[in-house]
Amino acid sequence: MTTSTRNAAEVFAIVDSLDVPSFAQLFTETGKLVFANCEPFIGRAQIAEGTSAFFATIAGMHHTIVNEWQVEDTTIIELQVTYDRLDGKTADIPVVSIWHRTPEGLIDDYRVYFDLAPVFA
Repeated sequence: MTTSTRNAAEVFAIVDSLDVPSFAQLFTETGKLVFANCEPFIGRAQIAEGTSAFFATIAGMHHTIVNEWQVEDTTIIELQVTYDRLDGKTADIPVVSIWHRTPEGLIDDYRVYFDLAPVFA
């Protein structure tokens, strides 16, 4: 099977569109997603469920890539993310995302490091 590998800008465009099914399809069947110090979501179904639950707490978001590093099959991204809150305000926070890809180009481990306190203040 040939898989089209999405670059970082394409991954964050999917996230910013709040397209949960497309985001979940970036992962292997047993892929893992970890938000900060939360319990991991394992597998596409949990990733979709957890991501959908998070998206329900915000009106939208926009990721701006500040720096990007590639170390073999691992991508490290420094971002500035603007969250559109449900009360109509915005919150800007720094974020670091790290993911590892399989040889087929799917993500098997994705970690997001951030402090969401300003988003929900």
